[in-house]
Amino acid sequence: MAVLVRLPPNYREKTFIIPKTATSPPPKPQDFCTFTPLSPADAEEERLLLDSIAWPETPLLPSPLILNQTSDPAHSSFTVLPGRNGGALHVGDQLEVLIKIHDYHGNAKKSGGDVLVTRLHNQELEAGVAGRVVDHFNGSYSAVFPLLWEGRAQVEVTLVHPSEAVTVLRRLTREQPDRIYFQSVFSSDSISETKICNVCLRQTNEPQCNFTDLHTGDPWFCYKPKNLNCDARMSHTFAGFQKKLEANEQNLFQSTVNMKVSIQALGPAFISVLPQRQGQPKVSQDSGNSGLSGYYYKGVWRSLGGTKVHQFNNASAISECLKGKTVHLYGDSTMRQWYEYLDASLPDAKAVHVEGQSIKGPFMMWDNAKKILVKYRCHGPPLRFAVPTSQLRYIANELDGLVGGSNTVVAVSIWSHLGTFPVEIYIRRLQSIRKAVVRLLNRAPGTLVVIRTANLKALTLYETLTNSDWYSIQRDKVLRAMFKGLNVRMVDAWEMTLAHHLPHNLHPQRPIIKNMIDVLLSYTCP
Repeated sequence: MAVLVRLPPNYREKTFIIPKTATSPPPKPQDFCTFTPLSPADAEEERLLLDSIAWPETPLLPSPLILNQTSDPAHSSFTVLPGRNGGALHVGDQLEVLIKIHDYHGNAKKSGGDVLVTRLHNQELEAGVAGRVVDHFNGSYSAVFPLLWEGRAQVEVTLVHPSEAVTVLRRLTREQPDRIYFQSVFSSDSISETKICNVCLRQTNEPQCNFTDLHTGDPWFCYKPKNLNCDARMSHTFAGFQKKLEANEQNLFQSTVNMKVSIQALGPAFISVLPQRQGQPKVSQDSGNSGLSGYYYKGVWRSLGGTKVHQFNNASAISECLKGKTVHLYGDSTMRQWYEYLDASLPDAKAVHVEGQSIKGPFMMWDNAKKILVKYRCHGPPLRFAVPTSQLRYIANELDGLVGGSNTVVAVSIWSHLGTFPVEIYIRRLQSIRKAVVRLLNRAPGTLVVIRTANLKALTLYETLTNSDWYSIQRDKVLRAMFKGLNVRMVDAWEMTLAHHLPHNLHPQRPIIKNMIDVLLSYTCP
């Protein structure tokens, strides 16, 4: 079990903020998005966070859009650069790749802002590592990879979105933060009404019910029923999605043309990595100097800093690690995957069913012999599935109800359902969760708290407009900055999905989940 240290009461004001890397200020959300007042320290942190995730300037779009003038992966290319002084590359070195973006006419782009992801991999070795991409703001980009295994290593560069698509995504958040909307059923006796609800609810002639949480300050509003009081709300569910694009803008989101499309190499896309040079520091699971969390080798995730990852390959190993433990899993369906994995891996654990329970939870299982308790609960709204209002709980409030201690494990994942809303909503949600984590660690320092980051996903037009990887990139940066320096552990789902050979999916496939659980259990039983 990890040893956790009591935090000083003023820890929150000392949170690490990632440095500013871009030039343009964040767009202002619509006025109908209501934000609770922040303390001076929280407001300053929010300002710094918004600066730190500001994206480079992207092109203004003509109407109608002219696709030929936008970034085209088919005309773009990357070049693998030689090693130092043109020499060979060895394990422990870094590989650099230069990426050049062109439009459909083959003209070099003059500005940055394209969304790119990269990885270095060897299919036969089941090895892979994510690359760090640097935008030079002139149509060229660098990707840097640590060389971590001997043998062949192939570069893969993917254009997630052209910079012009980012222009559209920014505008949607600014002008249509309510494009995903929800509804609640209000019911009393024989009267029932269904009303639209949201984080950001437009002002109309209809009065509104204010369901902002009194403890966390998280906002939520519904239009008030005509014949019922606000306290008659019985359920919450996803209601729909409004797609409002300008002329031809949908052409920027074509999965086989300019969205999640590979860019080809100008020259060889692979290198041969030689053994480590004599006298060079050995690459180990404790060498976290690459800025990356880890990499795959033979299908197994290896840490590049911190806790060594062990393999928990059967029910016996998992149950022995969790013996006497209570595990609380909070978040979205990507956290529910962890519960489902543990449920399938602990055959002696019995599920405790709640009558009328939604298929979305809450869930609980209990192994009486090993005294293992595992619980899952979804986070509070916005949620794109049906939940009784009695089961709508905010993570911060749930954490405040925990006793904690050395036999308690808490895991949190919150990102996907908040992608379309102004990032201020996400920042404030995380601030309330972090405060609750600090309170938990102060009263129960032995508690293990684990944060799961966002992951990449498959993108269609709908998926992009509702939760593009570009939105997730920004929230991922905010999440890491928010918990930086706090005595919590991280499961880097972003790198674990980017570095793996399996296709991107909102719900990563079982081999990736298995590696995530191995990281979680390695924190629990180092």
